[in-house]
Amino acid sequence: MHRSPDLDHAAADAALLARDDVRRLLASRLHDPFTLLGRHGEEIRLWRPWAVAAWVGAERVPARRVGTSGLFVLRHDGAPGPHPEVHWRDVAGTMHCDIDPYGFPPQLGDLDLHLFGEGRHRHAYRMLGAHPCTVEGVAGTRFATWAPNAERVSVVGDFNQWDGRCHPMRVRGGSGVWELFLPGVGPGALYKFELRSRHDGSLHLKADPYGQQFERRPYTSSIVAAPPAHAWQDSAWMARRREWDWLHAPVSVYELHLGSWQRREDGEFLDYRELAHRVAEHAVWLGFTHIELMPVTEHPLDASWGYQATGYFAPTSRFGSPDDFRYFVDHCHQRGIGVLLDWVPAHFPRDAHALARFDGTTLYEHADPRRGEHRDWGTLIYDFGRNEVRNFLLASANCWLEEFHIDGLRVDAVASMLYLDYSREPGDWTPNVHGGRENLEAMQFLRELNELTHGEHPGTLTIAEESTAWPQVTRPVWLGGLGFSMKWNMGWMHDTLGYMAHDPVHRVYHHPELTFGLLYAFTENFLLPFSHDEVVHGKGSMLGKMPGDDWQRFANLRLLYLYQYTYPGAKLMFMGGEFAQGREWSHAQPLEWAALEGERERGVFALVRDLNHLYRDQSALHGHGFEQQGFEWIDCHDATQSVISYLRRAGDECCVVVLNFTPVPRRGYRIGVPEGGSYRELLNTDSRYYAGSDLGNGAPLAAVAEPLMGRPFSLGITLPPLAGLVLQRERS
Repeated sequence: MHRSPDLDHAAADAALLARDDVRRLLASRLHDPFTLLGRHGEEIRLWRPWAVAAWVGAERVPARRVGTSGLFVLRHDGAPGPHPEVHWRDVAGTMHCDIDPYGFPPQLGDLDLHLFGEGRHRHAYRMLGAHPCTVEGVAGTRFATWAPNAERVSVVGDFNQWDGRCHPMRVRGGSGVWELFLPGVGPGALYKFELRSRHDGSLHLKADPYGQQFERRPYTSSIVAAPPAHAWQDSAWMARRREWDWLHAPVSVYELHLGSWQRREDGEFLDYRELAHRVAEHAVWLGFTHIELMPVTEHPLDASWGYQATGYFAPTSRFGSPDDFRYFVDHCHQRGIGVLLDWVPAHFPRDAHALARFDGTTLYEHADPRRGEHRDWGTLIYDFGRNEVRNFLLASANCWLEEFHIDGLRVDAVASMLYLDYSREPGDWTPNVHGGRENLEAMQFLRELNELTHGEHPGTLTIAEESTAWPQVTRPVWLGGLGFSMKWNMGWMHDTLGYMAHDPVHRVYHHPELTFGLLYAFTENFLLPFSHDEVVHGKGSMLGKMPGDDWQRFANLRLLYLYQYTYPGAKLMFMGGEFAQGREWSHAQPLEWAALEGERERGVFALVRDLNHLYRDQSALHGHGFEQQGFEWIDCHDATQSVISYLRRAGDECCVVVLNFTPVPRRGYRIGVPEGGSYRELLNTDSRYYAGSDLGNGAPLAAVAEPLMGRPFSLGITLPPLAGLVLQRERS
């Protein structure tokens, strides 16, 4: 008596359906589908949740459907080949053809996983994320993500109707890394990861943390990015950068927000390629050495200005593709302009599609809300104690420097990273293992960041926005410092703007606000910032901070800029400040370029250009910008007349700077100078070229052998009102 094949199949199907791994697959809970699917002995097992029938190979050998499930089985005798086509029909009768993803071996190497687990994989963005590639002659995309607390992770996208049942990934042992190679999926495909929590079974639909391209907001899907096609033309720049002695070179930074610098006539954004030419031309004409971009890492909310990033490896799609951004950087380099990126490792937003509770648990953020939630900004704080989290951030930094040729990173909100009690009430923070308030794990991360950038990318800069008295922020790691190149001098900025806000008649009582900064000016490598933070949230524009009538406000602003450019340290100016924009900055509208039609605005514009060129051309103004030997007071005590004077030095070069912070012209004002001879004006902020009153010293001035202010010679000058002079001894 012979059994019916149908009875044999039914028994086999019942046995198969009784298996735990099959039950878990059908329930979308299987953590390693490769143990079940693909080739196993004489069987090929296919998983097509929408299919009602399936055939394998060019001969279209029918596969048996297991019950009413989407699981199909084909017994074979060695044929078909290793990666045959699978033809299948869905419930609507539509035919499909693809190659089974479960017939491929693991794609990630054990060394990659080991380095990532240790936090030492500097190119983790090449391992994780979505990468078009060819495997065993089959073109597709390799997907990988880190989700150690997920029960199941699937790739979903426009190629599988966003159905998490279709393409579950394999987990690589205890690494927490999931991977899957999907044949036929290529650049341009939209995708996310669907994760099922092992703790409560909750589902989470997430954009790729390592995604290299994203949809334009308000959409949030990741995009499979094409391999870079841009042909870099900046080899000469990169070679010079490697040898650049930035400690003794001029560094003058123009900070800008790409979305509101300029726009098209219809109000739409310019793209990266249009911006490249316009921004570079502007920066070159003005004489800046670098531009600094407010964050262009992908972000969902325009009003965050980019500081709440969701794509740490992707230039925002608002302005174009990753290759378009490469073109932007490349063009700036070819015009002699460095490009710095504002980068935000301190916190990240709570958006449901991004990093927050990525696998259903506090994975990227610290589990304890007293360390993991930022009270001021409503954001989440990274768990810097996790190797994989530090690796994520370090790989991001390395990606921008290596893949996009960025010349440095301005690291946002460093103070909030360093102090466990930052902006917290008593009882709302936990001490470190030694009982202190210092975030030891964040310190370790910042040191690793600076060792990476300076070690792997010589000539690049890291600049800390750090507003406290934390010691040795810009000292090398091997000396116990954090290792940054520079630090924003927030104290100087606040003191200076506070002083300038006073009516000149009251400045006599606030003179120490001008002089106090020199007590600590060389304890760090300082950058002097007049940044976007000073022209938002009701603070007014730079011009609007100045007291007095229109004439005095413009004169004060010109004087302020001369003070900034002759004071020790690197320089930073936010867009709009270069032509004295009258209104406060708004991210939602472009700068008021029409203001340049005004005579006084054009005067400020011309002054900023001349200040940049003076700063770059005179080594006395930049050669020892971070060192004590580059600065000497002539007189810091003339509070009665609100005048200060000092020398800037480098080698044999010397510049004399005299600043008058009152609207009173001072004729015959005498200062001590180190040498006799003839002195001439290099720059006068009251010049008619800058729309000033044109009072000054047109003819050379003779220093006489009359000691004054501890100097062997003295000089009588005409000091214009609310103005500054830069003088230099003429060489025979």
